[in-house]
This record gives sequence, C-alpha cells and structure tokens, in this order.
Amino acid sequence: MDDFSLGRLERVELRDIWATEAVDFTPWLAGDDNLRLLGDTLGIDLELEAQEKAVGPFRADILCKDLGSDNWVLIENQLERTDHLHLGQLLTYASGLEAVTIVWVAARFTEEHRSTLDWLNKITNETFRFFGLEVELWKIGDSPAAPKFNIVSKPNNWSRSVAKAAREIDDSALSDVRLLQVNYWTDLHSVLDQLSGPVSGARKPQAQSWMNYAIGRAGFSLAAAMKRWRSRVQVELYISCTEAKPFFYLLREQRESIEADLGYQLEWEELPDGQDSRIFVALDEVDPDEREHWPVQHEWLAKKLNELHSVFSKRVRDLKSGDWVDHEDR
Repeated sequence: MDDFSLGRLERVELRDIWATEAVDFTPWLAGDDNLRLLGDTLGIDLELEAQEKAVGPFRADILCKDLGSDNWVLIENQLERTDHLHLGQLLTYASGLEAVTIVWVAARFTEEHRSTLDWLNKITNETFRFFGLEVELWKIGDSPAAPKFNIVSKPNNWSRSVAKAAREIDDSALSDVRLLQVNYWTDLHSVLDQLSGPVSGARKPQAQSWMNYAIGRAGFSLAAAMKRWRSRVQVELYISCTEAKPFFYLLREQRESIEADLGYQLEWEELPDGQDSRIFVALDEVDPDEREHWPVQHEWLAKKLNELHSVFSKRVRDLKSGDWVDHEDR
C-alpha cells in the first residue's frame, strides 16, 4: 500500500477567531454561506431577515424565515457554555409567537440545558421546534479554521429526510415567499429565452433565493440571487471545489483584463473562513418583493448572467490549479 501523508485535525479555540459574540460571531453566522451551512445541518432552508431584531423585551441575535413553512426561525448564539439567561430569552420568544423554530448555538451545552430542550420538544406541538447546536472550529496544519455544527438536541422524529420531504411539496402548498421565488425565476427565464444568449432559461425555476446555471466546468457555476433583506439582486461566479482558492487567486490575477472586458468592476470575495469563493456584481436599492419592479431587475440579471458567462467561460475551462504559486513561496 502506498504511503500517504495525512494531516492531523487540531481544535481551534472559538475566541481565537471570534473575540466577541455581537461584533464578530453574530455577523459571521448571518453571512450567506454560513447560514447555508447551518441550514444544511438542520435540514432547513434559511433566509436572513434581520440581526439584533427586537422580539418582545429581548433582541434576537439573528431572525430568519424557514422557506419551507414561512415560519420564523430565531437564532441565539453564545461563544461560551449555555446559561439560564439565554434559556429564558428562548422561552420568551416562543411564548410570544404562534409558530417558531428556536436555534440555540453555543460552544458547549450543559446537560441540564440539553435536557430542557429535549423536554420542550416533547411537550410542545409541531408548531414549535427547538434545536441545540454546539459549534466547533478545526484546522489541519496552517489551513484556515473550518466551522462544524453538531446537533445535541432536536425535535422528536426530526430527520433530514423529513425536512427534505417538507421542502419538496408541490407549488400548490408552497408558502407565499416560496411562490414568489418560483414566479420570480420563471419571469427571469422568459427574459433569458428572449435574449438567446449563452445562458438559457430552459430550466425549472426553484423555490429558493438563488438559481444556478452551468458555465462548462464542474465546481464552477453562475448564479442569480435575490438578497431580500439587503434590497439587492446579484449575479455571481461561484467556485465550490477542493481547489477553489487556487482557482480564485488565478482568476484574480486576471482581474484587470476581466473587468476591462466587462466594462465594470466586480466584487472579489475569497470567503477565507470556508472552502468556496465567489466573484459577483450587485444591483442595490431594489425590492424583489415588488412585482412591478421585476422587469428592470430581470433585464439586469439576464444581461449580467450572459456577460459573465461570455467573459469567464473560457478562462474557467483553462484554469489549472497547479499554476498558482503562493506569494510567500515565490
């Protein structure tokens, strides 16, 4: 058998990365990709509504919508072990809302608080759901720290398959938000078909806040996204593979020529806390909820999707991760 050089996982202290909850951890967790990671762990499609939102006498760290049910999801986080103060806030939130999912994220759960969440899930009906998650950070050697969420408490009979089934209901049972998303992408695809550019609208619209489109290479995709809480829509090249960072750096070295070909500047997000990276252009001060404004948004999205496809497709196909040499090694 060949010898392989394997790294060793090392635990990273949370406070080494996030000094404070309010200033560091909460904004990080509210980021698109980190909410997606949390949602994947829970089996829930999450869409951010607000941070530090008043709910009764307290302020929820993060307020989201569950796109499968259109119910509220309140997220409370701690960089320390769980305490009675946060438990009291969670109960206050639950008592003031008719249907809600409570997500308590902490560095460590005490046995009494884990048992309390289990008990709440046992005595409440299905309109209330309580999750407890411990967050960890790990790295290998000098790699960036990577987050990991571990579920320590969840509703009775909850499973990923149950959550998936709830998301795969037909359009007649979709929430208002998810129906809006399906209609939004349906209209965008009509515009794409009219343009007859490299990005085709011949695909099924999804009940989600983004749509992906092929660009000719695995690990890369174009996406149109609506950021309702930011009053923004955007088009992005998303790089999601084990070599995402070298590919991103190689493209960034071509930034001047890429932006010259496009005729406008792009936002280059390395996303250093995770594996993936993105490059995007955004249209701000627009409201995806207002249907009368859709034609302007769809015209802009369709135009940018085709432009980014034309400029990036050959460059993406020609990338070789081995061509990247870290500046520190040069």
